[in-house]
This record gives sequence, C-alpha cells and structure tokens, in this order.
Amino acid sequence: MSSQALPSSQPPSRLARLPPFRHEHVGSFLRPQAILDARTAHAEGKLDDAGLRVVEDEHIKAHVERLLSSGIPDITDGEYRRAYFHIDFLKHLGGVDVQKNSLEQQKGFAPPTLVVTDKIKHIHNIEVDNFLYLKSLVPADKHRHIKITIPSPTMLHFRGGRKGISEKAYPNLDDFFADVASAYRKEVDALYAAGCRYLQFDDTNLAYLTDPKMREEAKERGEDVDALPSRYAKLINACFANKQDDMVIGIHLCKGNFRSQFFASGSDEGYAPVAKALFGELNVDAYFLEWENERSGKDFSALSGNLSANKTVVLGLVSSKVSDMEDKETLVSKLREAAKQLPGGLDQLAISPQCGFSSTHHGNAITEETQYAKLELCKAVAEEVWG
Repeated sequence: MSSQALPSSQPPSRLARLPPFRHEHVGSFLRPQAILDARTAHAEGKLDDAGLRVVEDEHIKAHVERLLSSGIPDITDGEYRRAYFHIDFLKHLGGVDVQKNSLEQQKGFAPPTLVVTDKIKHIHNIEVDNFLYLKSLVPADKHRHIKITIPSPTMLHFRGGRKGISEKAYPNLDDFFADVASAYRKEVDALYAAGCRYLQFDDTNLAYLTDPKMREEAKERGEDVDALPSRYAKLINACFANKQDDMVIGIHLCKGNFRSQFFASGSDEGYAPVAKALFGELNVDAYFLEWENERSGKDFSALSGNLSANKTVVLGLVSSKVSDMEDKETLVSKLREAAKQLPGGLDQLAISPQCGFSSTHHGNAITEETQYAKLELCKAVAEEVWG
C-alpha cells in the first residue's frame, strides 16, 4: 500500500468507520478534583455509594460531551470510577482479597495487593451498569464507539505467582486459570448482552516479560518465562471464547504507568521475547502497543512475521507521561516505517498515546489541556497519513 495519504474520494476503510479507529486513546483520563474529593469523603464514611456515583456521573457526562465535541471517536468514561485500573475490577470477583502493602507504603506508593484466597467466581456484573450509563450519554449512531476497558486476567497471576494463590483452593493451577477464564467469560457475555461491542484488555505482564530483570525475577519465583507468554495467550483467549463476530477485542500492553513513571525497561529486542505468543497466538482484533521510545525496541522488527493482515496495530507513539509535544512529521515517519513490517502496510495501523493519562487516580504529571492536545496531535497525524 502506498505511504501517501488516501485520496479523499476513496471510500473509508472499516478501520476508519468502526473500532479500532485511526486515532485512538487507551482509556483513562486525569480525574477531576471533585471526583478525588468525593472518593476521599467516601473512604472516610462521609459520602455513601449512591452519593459518590452521583458525583462520578456528573463528571463522566461532562467528559463524554468533550470527547464528542472534540471528534475523538472512541468513548470511555475516563476510568473515573476507579482508583486503580486493575484493582477496582478484580476485587469484585469472588475469591479475590485486597491487602495493603506496607513496604510500598513506606516508599510513598501503596497499591493494594491482590491475593486469591478461594475459588474464583463471577458473583455479579462489574462493568455492565457503567456501560449502560455511557450508552445513555452517547448518540445511538455512536454506541459502537463506546469502549469498555478491563484488566487482563494475567493480573491475578504474574505479580504474586504461586504464593499469591491459595494452595488449598487451587492445588492445581490449571484449575485456577480455568476458573478465571470462566468468570471473565460471564462478564464479557453480560457486556455483549447489554450492547457493548468494543472491549479492551489492559495487560502489563506480557510487556514485563520483555524486561530481562523482570524475567529473571519471574524465574526466581519458579516461572517458566519461555512458556508463560503462551499460557497467558491461552488464558486471555479463553476469556472471550464466546464472543460474537461483531464484538471487537483489543489488548493494551505497557510497562507500567504511575505518576509518569514506568516499571519495566524492555530490551533492544523490544517485543521479540513475547512476539510469537502475542502476535501469533492471541485472538484479539487490535493491539495497543507502547512504542513511544526505545524502551519498546529500537525498531519495529518485532511486528514482522507473526501478524495476520486482519489485525490492527495501534502504535502508542505519543507519550502520556510527559507534557512535551511530539513532532508531527516524526510520528508520520514512524508510522510509515512500521508499515513496512506488516502485510497490510499502513492500512493495518493506527496511532494513540502509549498509555492512559491516569492508570491510577494519582494521574500523570501533565495537565488536563495537555491530554487533549496529545489526542489532537494523534488526530492530526491520522488525517495526514490516511486522509
């Protein structure tokens, strides 16, 4: 395919009309101060669940209105209802307990730790009501644009490993993975029944397995780091095994995103250590890949050879961590360079920030206006490349 912009007379491709779109975002946005204050009041017992949701609803409505007026195609709730992108979903599964981490509290960062203490079960719908509220805010012709983000099921395994999973509940880890997949399938099926057609799994752990240090730490926990990517691919696939053809599934990979910091560094090989499982074995429709600097690899060679032409790669070329604006022509050049590695060329690509703007309620070290300027930059790049 030519690296020139598509002629304006050419009918738009499926990618331009339906998700994933030519310019995307990962999903989370900086939390308004009013929501942060309300969550503090809720934690202190000064505001009940219903009162907190009223505040969240009000600001989600304003957020969606801005997305729509700005021409941003995919609509999320900004993850305004979450303190942590993963915990506020996973804690609703039966068998999962949340524990404080005193060591990290001493360091000034205290993300709770998830521990599996009993059989994993889907005990109630988790994101369905949130989807339905979003649906009420979006014109009917854009209902397919609503993207729901949920944490990858690998988040229940990688960080704690065998020690984080009750041996009494799960003497055999195969049973654990089967129950996790079953619980996720019920949530995915419920979302589909409610009308959700765009779902994104957020995964740090496949990306962490590209970091030599984290691979070594996983080995010390007893993991087979060469086999683990394939095991994770099977687990994720099993979570949406019932999906219908009109539901788009994406997966987002990053190496950590907390207050503009990262946790994994990757290697010169980029995604190569997990490429076979990631690109060849996962049955997702779209990959949202962190690729804003050399932490993700010095080139795009990891994309070559494993990706079929019906899959979309959303390149995270724009940093959500820093206020500095990227150069538009450099981004265009990177897209054209990456296109050389894919059977579908440019038509198989899209652009987005490399991660969310606020994976936790703390937010990255940027301003509200900067996050929208970053999305406008992605839009401008998409218009130049694809017309």
